[in-house]
Amino acid sequence: MTLLETIRGPRDLDGLTREQLDQLAVEVREHLVANVAKTGGHLGPNLGVVELTIAIHRVFSSPQDAIVFDTGHQSYVHKLLTGRQDFSTLRQNGGLAGYPQRSESEHDIVESSHASSSLSWADGISKAFEMTGQHDRHVVAVVGDGALTGGMTWEALNNISDDNTRKLIVVVNDNGRSYAPTIGGMARFLNSVRTKRTYRNLHLSSREAFERLGGPAKAFYRGVRGGLHGFLSRFTDNEALYSNLDIKYVGPVDGHDEHAMEDALRQAKNYGAPVIVHAITEKGRGYEPARNDVADQFHAVGQIDPESGEPLDTSGAKSWTSVFADELVQLAEQNERLVGITAAMLRPTGLHRMAERFPSRVFDVGIAEQHAVTSAAGLAFGGLHPVVAVYATFMNRAFDQLLMDVALHKAGVTFVLDRAGVTGPDGPSHHGVWDLSILQVVPGIRIAAPRDSVRLAEELGEAVRVEDAPTVLRFPKGSVGTEYHAVRRTPDGVDVLVESERRDVLIVTVGPMAGIGLDVAQRLEAHGIGATVIDPRWVVPVPESVVRLAADYRLVVSLEDGVRVGGVGTRIRQDLREAGVDTAVTELGLPDEFLDHGSRAEILERVGLTPQHIAHDVTAMVLGTKLPHARGVSGDTGAQPVVARAAD
Repeated sequence: MTLLETIRGPRDLDGLTREQLDQLAVEVREHLVANVAKTGGHLGPNLGVVELTIAIHRVFSSPQDAIVFDTGHQSYVHKLLTGRQDFSTLRQNGGLAGYPQRSESEHDIVESSHASSSLSWADGISKAFEMTGQHDRHVVAVVGDGALTGGMTWEALNNISDDNTRKLIVVVNDNGRSYAPTIGGMARFLNSVRTKRTYRNLHLSSREAFERLGGPAKAFYRGVRGGLHGFLSRFTDNEALYSNLDIKYVGPVDGHDEHAMEDALRQAKNYGAPVIVHAITEKGRGYEPARNDVADQFHAVGQIDPESGEPLDTSGAKSWTSVFADELVQLAEQNERLVGITAAMLRPTGLHRMAERFPSRVFDVGIAEQHAVTSAAGLAFGGLHPVVAVYATFMNRAFDQLLMDVALHKAGVTFVLDRAGVTGPDGPSHHGVWDLSILQVVPGIRIAAPRDSVRLAEELGEAVRVEDAPTVLRFPKGSVGTEYHAVRRTPDGVDVLVESERRDVLIVTVGPMAGIGLDVAQRLEAHGIGATVIDPRWVVPVPESVVRLAADYRLVVSLEDGVRVGGVGTRIRQDLREAGVDTAVTELGLPDEFLDHGSRAEILERVGLTPQHIAHDVTAMVLGTKLPHARGVSGDTGAQPVVARAAD
């Protein structure tokens, strides 16, 4: 039995010797590489926090002491040390989540994996502990240096520093990277700490001197190491960063020296007030393929060969992100007013290609979506056309800025939302399912949802030509897949994909739901029900031709991969009623709930968004045995005699 297999909870760490702790760190890394290679996941970040996490669980007593991870993707080691060592179904339907999850363990506190929120959580938890007399409980927030670029972090620090009696420890996991190298003035400061020769030389020479003096001297060195770190940090002026915050600073500490981390954390624990422990770590530590990966040091990987680190999926299918990246470069070559903005996700959103071609025209603002959006409004005012590229789930964080800074000022800003809809294995906080409902309430906004790569290029070109309002282009995760040709296009840009002579059902598809819509139409036709499928391309505002077409049909069915509540289907129904069109409407989309992790296909199956299920229900509605979700004002379902066989 390995040492790791004997760890069923954090207190099993207490009896381990120094040598055993070092061996445990080796076994944890081997376990991570072997298992994440099979399932995919966030490998690089977790390889970098092995000793740091072991030290935290040695010094603090979870769940009595609350441990909060920012972001949650660096919690794999924490899971291993809290009794969750079966990684065989990591991020798969019904398996271990890729982020902390309360239903998995009492040791998991914060499930959201959106960055820069941990210190606000820690502030609130520590206040509650103090106000309720729980003075024996500590709060530990593990925050990556990338998260320090987010505004919430500094808002929280400002409040934490105003109340210095709480037992709150902030562990800064400083590896110089978020997805890619961390950017900005904060990053430059931390980088100077990380590389300053005076600190490194003093630290190494003092350690080597004590090592040469044998066992007693080594023990003495460990005893004074915390104080030595404090002295050296002052000598090299590292505390300048926190000089106005009135928070105790310990570090920088070698985050891969478990013993040094323990010493620093014990100092912080015993201080009795907020403390920042600054740990220097290396993303991908102990795994050469990760360390040598220039892009992101295996921040997130699919299935890989554990020996070489090479991906096992070699299909070569082009992704939505890649199509966007190439098309944006072409547009930028034609229009020098185009600039790109992203929030610490240059490569994941595809903006790296524009940055390589036009380095002075792409801005990575760090994990600061709010700043990115308002800065874009300023760029537009100055005569440029910004393209803000973020994941759909992160756009939620900057809604106020989109509403009040961009839309109110009629700024021509294009928002490109990657990973829109059901994204799969990353779970509730990463599904991009709220944008259609949230963003369409913004006055003047225009939202496009391409169904394939051709439409993506086409609609992006149309979006960046709008100079008096925000435009949004949303597309899903993964490969672009099939190209769906239109049989005709209406004057206002709606594509008719299939047109039936029988005016029974009008299926309105949003983006990649076109494939499901076409499948449903075939099934309905097989049962004698005429179905026409259209793709509005620009789904908000609803094109007039959608309203005119709907007036000729007995039933309208909308298909979208966003939440039904307030979605595109709701907007269509409202516009139909406003125009006096009495056609019954069925709005099909995702339920207003937090969807668990799993593959896209599994999730769509669970919520009933499959061709089989939809065709069955629509057939029942046409026959009159089931009511549409929203009937016309007359109450007529539109049912009339139809020659139809029983549905599958």
